[in-house]
Amino acid sequence: MKRELTQWFSPSLQKDMPIAVYGQYGFALLLIPTAAADYLEYERFQMMDALAPYIESGKVKVFSINSINNESWLNDNMLPEHKAIRHNQFNQYVFEEVIPFIKTNTSWDTPIIATGASFGALHSMNLFLKRPDLINGVIAMSGVYDLHAYTKGYHDDQTYLNSPMSYMPGLYDPWYLDNIKKSHHIHILSGSGSYEDPDASRAFAGVLYNKGITYELDIWGNDMNHDWPTWRKMLPYYIESRF
Repeated sequence: MKRELTQWFSPSLQKDMPIAVYGQYGFALLLIPTAAADYLEYERFQMMDALAPYIESGKVKVFSINSINNESWLNDNMLPEHKAIRHNQFNQYVFEEVIPFIKTNTSWDTPIIATGASFGALHSMNLFLKRPDLINGVIAMSGVYDLHAYTKGYHDDQTYLNSPMSYMPGLYDPWYLDNIKKSHHIHILSGSGSYEDPDASRAFAGVLYNKGITYELDIWGNDMNHDWPTWRKMLPYYIESRF
């Protein structure tokens, strides 16, 4: 499969940010890493091998970016309010730098689907909900959609505005709701095995239901743990069966 690594100095984050690109054609899949992982995490854990048939056939082109969670929510040496500032800079990086890069390397009409597992599921869902005009859908795997699960008790306006479980119940702006409802690809997935929290997925699906938003909730079995073997089964299955 075609694989390219590149990077640029991010004005939003004031640092070099690398990105890995796999494939040549197809809809764009934007990979958000788990926890404090990097842009090659999916490759190291054989996700790219699992997706290879769809990449090589031109069904999907994959873009994998770095996280900065270790510079925000996972950094115990930062003030909580500074973590929120850094998180917002990450959002800006995705919207103002990564999305144009993807469009330039595909086309301006190419759909973009965000995906991630664990903490990456929260980020991918949040990015989609914040800019449904730029990101066309989400495949969220094994997520908890309340950011406050990661803030160690800290709450402010910015944690609220980056926590889908917090802001979605109070979202009434028709611009956001109408654009979110245009998506045919809001997929909320969870296993039921060790360290999974399927009730978190059910709870967030209930929030979307109350807003009249169409979604797919898919809870897999007790043999599906919070780990890479689960995600290597989930993501290729959805790429094949839903796109």
